[in-house]
This record gives sequence, structure tokens and C-alpha cells, in this order.
Amino acid sequence: MDTRLQKMTQWVRQISGFEQAAPVAVSGDASFRRYFRVIGNTPTGQCPFIVMDAPPEHEDCRPFLAIARHWHARGVAVPDVLEDDLEQGFLLLEDFGDRLMLGELTPDTADRLYEGALTELLRIQQLTEAPDYPLPPYDTALLDREMALFPDWLLTRKLGFELSNGDRAMLDTAFAYLRESALAQPEVTVHRDYHSRNLLVRPDSDLPGVIDFQDAVRGPVTYDLVSLLKDCYIRWPEADIARWVEQYRQISLTAGLHKADQDTFRQWFELMGMQRHLKASGIFARLSIRDGKDGYLADIPRTVHYLLEASAKQGALRHFHEWLSDTVMPRIEQVIGPAPSSAMGKESP
Repeated sequence: MDTRLQKMTQWVRQISGFEQAAPVAVSGDASFRRYFRVIGNTPTGQCPFIVMDAPPEHEDCRPFLAIARHWHARGVAVPDVLEDDLEQGFLLLEDFGDRLMLGELTPDTADRLYEGALTELLRIQQLTEAPDYPLPPYDTALLDREMALFPDWLLTRKLGFELSNGDRAMLDTAFAYLRESALAQPEVTVHRDYHSRNLLVRPDSDLPGVIDFQDAVRGPVTYDLVSLLKDCYIRWPEADIARWVEQYRQISLTAGLHKADQDTFRQWFELMGMQRHLKASGIFARLSIRDGKDGYLADIPRTVHYLLEASAKQGALRHFHEWLSDTVMPRIEQVIGPAPSSAMGKESP
């Protein structure tokens, strides 16, 4: 019996207009959170809403609540919070619908959808912090903890590698290089998971609805950009990525977020992407091993392939690149599956 669902149903039915609410599962995500749709009676008629179920023993709703209210009040398209019960871990939210950006992206729609996502990203990056919730810093400890997921969960636990002292030293050198680049970038507000599965296409706006922002931090200016354009769930030709990166460099430069020229900004973007893809591939392995969510395994070859492509452009990471190419990718293809052979787009990658 789903006791959480029972408690959630009782809670939402105590809210005026929701006395007859019958929650219907919408989705879960990579955490312990679950989402349900309910119909409520409003002054304008019956409307759908979302109930978030976040068990307090696993999820702290306070960051979500503080960020949601602060960002929403400043015009960012995050769900409005209508009711909350932090003790039980329930939130009643505005419903942005089910049209994930991932499912809407095609070569013909990409420019329009990414333009909206980049416009909204600029607004997020310009935000000041909420007085009652200063964002944590994307500091050395957090960067290192994230990169460690790659050897700890993907290499050793999923792929069965026994890393030698030489392997560890090589990884430490690569991680230090990526860390230093990240810490040298100008700091902005970072969503930290700004990609096509956390952006919703809305019929009444060119700007996407933004979800899953509770882990926001203050950090590198290119982090969310690389999350969006080197998405772990969809891959685009280099020509498209380069065009979108330069588009964002120019608008963020005009906004005063940095003073980087084209080459510097692209270098930041490439190295930041490597840090993120180390983290993401490790998380995908952990979701499979620890949480039984094997659906994320299929995204590992694409994610590590990004690492392979980016490291090939970095002379300082030559040994790391060769090791990825000669040792890691063959094992990934053997254990999990092949890397993607092509990208979305109107041209060859």
C-alpha cells in the first residue's frame, strides 16, 4: 500500500477547491521526488495542478520553496507555489503541462526553442540571491565530489576497472585542470540541471517553463550553458553548438556577466562540459546500481563521448584522452552499448 500517496491525497483534499482531488501520477525523477496531477476548482473553472511528493527523510523542500518563490517573483518561469507542507514534504504547484523540450526538439524547431531557453537562462544568471536563502557556492569541494562520481560509480562499480596508482594520478591531474578552469570563471546564479528534460514548452510563451532548480548554486558562467547545449539526452552537430554558444556569449557579454572573447569563452565551455559529463556519467551509473533505475544507462555512451570529443582538443589532457579512447570507451561499448554514431541536425556532425 502506498501510504505516501494516501497522506498526500488527504493533504491536498484539505485545500479549498481540491476536496475531490484524485492524484494521477505524472512522473518521478532521478531523486526520491514524485509528481502527481490533480484537478482543482478555481474562480476561472477547473484547472490542473501538480503535487510534489518529497519524503522529508530523503528530500529537503526548503531550498526548492525559497528558490521558487524568489525566482518566480522576479519573472523567471518557475512554477508558482500555491500551498506547502514542509513537515510532510508536500507542495501544490502550478502545472506547466507535459511538453518536455526534449520531445519537441527537431532540426526545424531547435533554433526557436534554444533561443527561448537561452533568453530564460540569461534572466536566471542575472538574478540576485534570495535574502532568506543564500545559494551555496560551486566550490572546490563540490566540484571534486562531483568528478569523483566518475571513477567511484562508473569506472569501478559499473565497468569493473581496478584503477592503478598511475590511473588515479592521471585522473587527479585531469580533475585539477578542470577544477581550476571552473573556479576561474565569473560567477552567476547556476540552475545546475538546465537541460531539455527540465524545460517545458508552454503554448502561451516562447520562453520555457523551468523545473528541478532546487540544487541551484553560485558558480561558473558556462555551467548551465553546457548543460543545455551538450545535453546528456540529445546531441547536436558542432556547427549548431558553436553558433548557439557564440549567441549566448554575446548576449551575456552585453549583460555584463563576463568579459571573455570568443576563444576564451569556448575554452571555458569545453572544460566545464568535461566536469559536468564526468559527474553525469557517474550519476547515471549510480542510479542504476544503487537505485535500480537502469533507464539512465543508455545515456552513458553519449555522455562519455562528449568527454572524448572535448579532451581531444586539450593538449594538457592528452593522456586522459588516450586512456578514455583506448581503455574506457571500449569497455563502455562492451558493457553498456555503443556511442552515438550521429547527431541531430541538418548536417553531419
